[in-house]
Amino acid sequence: MIIEFKDEIKLEKQLTNQEIIKRILSLRKINNLDDFLYPKSPNLISIFDFDEKYQNIFSKAATILKQAKNKKQMVIVYTDYDADGITGGAILWETLHLLGFKTMPYVPDRKTEGYGFSIKGIDKVIKKFNPAVIISVDHGITKIKEVSYTKNKGIKIIITDHHLKGEKTPRADAIFHIPALSGAGVAYFFAKQLYKYFKSPTFYSKLLASYFQADYLLLASIGTVADLVPLIGPARSLVKYGLSAFCDIKRLGIKHILKEAGIEGKKITPYDIGFIIAPRINAVGRLENAIDALRLLCTKKEDKAHHLASYVGKMNRIRQNILEESLKEAKKILSQESKNFTSLKKIIILTSNRWHEGIIGLIASKMVEEFYRPSIILTKLDGFYKASARSISGFHITKFLTHFKKYLVDVGGHEQAAGFTLKEKELKNFKREVEKKADILLKKEDLEKKLIADLKIPISFINLPLVKTIEKLAPFGIGNPQPIFYSEGQLIDAKIFGKKNEHLKILVKCPNKKIRQSIEFLELIGFYQSQLFYQLSPGQKINIAYNLEINKWREEEKIRGKILALKW
Repeated sequence: MIIEFKDEIKLEKQLTNQEIIKRILSLRKINNLDDFLYPKSPNLISIFDFDEKYQNIFSKAATILKQAKNKKQMVIVYTDYDADGITGGAILWETLHLLGFKTMPYVPDRKTEGYGFSIKGIDKVIKKFNPAVIISVDHGITKIKEVSYTKNKGIKIIITDHHLKGEKTPRADAIFHIPALSGAGVAYFFAKQLYKYFKSPTFYSKLLASYFQADYLLLASIGTVADLVPLIGPARSLVKYGLSAFCDIKRLGIKHILKEAGIEGKKITPYDIGFIIAPRINAVGRLENAIDALRLLCTKKEDKAHHLASYVGKMNRIRQNILEESLKEAKKILSQESKNFTSLKKIIILTSNRWHEGIIGLIASKMVEEFYRPSIILTKLDGFYKASARSISGFHITKFLTHFKKYLVDVGGHEQAAGFTLKEKELKNFKREVEKKADILLKKEDLEKKLIADLKIPISFINLPLVKTIEKLAPFGIGNPQPIFYSEGQLIDAKIFGKKNEHLKILVKCPNKKIRQSIEFLELIGFYQSQLFYQLSPGQKINIAYNLEINKWREEEKIRGKILALKW
């Protein structure tokens, strides 16, 4: 692993903790510390703040919906099946429902209908619900043909999405496309504007007012973190205030998800959302129809919430088992194709007819994590290949895939993730062209894992007030990672610990004895890094990349670092 740093604080400099924090934020192009530490409440942000054109677009959408409401016509909230779509769909459907609309949610089946609008899905919706209006959540911006098909049936279409636009825009009646947000984020601000427009002095309107201040912020924060949206600007506001809403959860579905996951009563962080909560919501849509995940988020019945949360937990465990077996097969195929991983190509492309469509994105993520190459995983399905792609830092996988549109039935996604469908007969040509293009675009150094620290800093500068100030920069996540420090140190002691002695603990001090220390030593933990213990000895000079946190034990607060990389 290559370790680099963006900036360095020299020993001879005298900087306050505030100046150190400002230096970190400046490197991230954030110049107003107060605005960042105390972001505006989402309740003070309007959908019109994203673009003034949305005033006219919303006026058109509201007119369409008002007509449907007055005529008691059906409005369908057609939402994506992932955690972002399900949370956004729950917000928008429930808002319309409580405002008195005749409305139903619809979640397409991943296996038979695929992502977003499809002719098959639209036909099912028409047959079952006969809607006057369809509103998308977390999809739609690339579905030219499907939107035209729906419009030709006399149905009004409103799109809310955040994904990358194609060359053409669908001819929907109204489009709210905000890339800075998640699908749930766009749904939140659109629903909030609908509430302001349609609210009346009723019990349900008052209930909705409270939901936008707590429940819906909580749901939008889940969608935002789950979809890896950068936590800056309004997205940061949604997550910061959404995490606060976890302190007093009223929504039964979320309560029971936390209880089933064993984190009830815990202070929820973006990590908990990304690795514990969202995977449970996602699991249903990966393996079956995700409508039950949406029902879980909206139910007002305790027994139903308990039952559905148990079901969601069960689906997640099944998903984990399927993934484990599929990963073994994927690595076996890759090993055979690359001479036991010694001759890996610059992009990984693996195919099988046994992998479940719902977990191919997870396989791709694991390939990137282990081999640090853009990865495309395809599974065979009814004459087509369904594919998920994941990428490395700095390589926009969706833009890359648009070079091969002649082979693709459809494609959509973000910088780091994409999904597409490929005709079976095109696989060989597609694979050859993709590998050829990747070989040109990706340099050898692009495929080396890099850890880029925010600051190289003397250990003598580390102190408890600094770490407390760093914690105020939370929530941490994509676009606002936990600050990484890089220091030169002298090893005082090293130990291994854990049930299987799998973890490493080291004590390090500043190697310059003439410098006055803020702390006597810095304690650092390396999870699953005990193998390094046997290469360390007291007095040894080492270089460490690490995060800082406060370790609280009873009434005592101590600084602790988390080792990200260690060199000597």
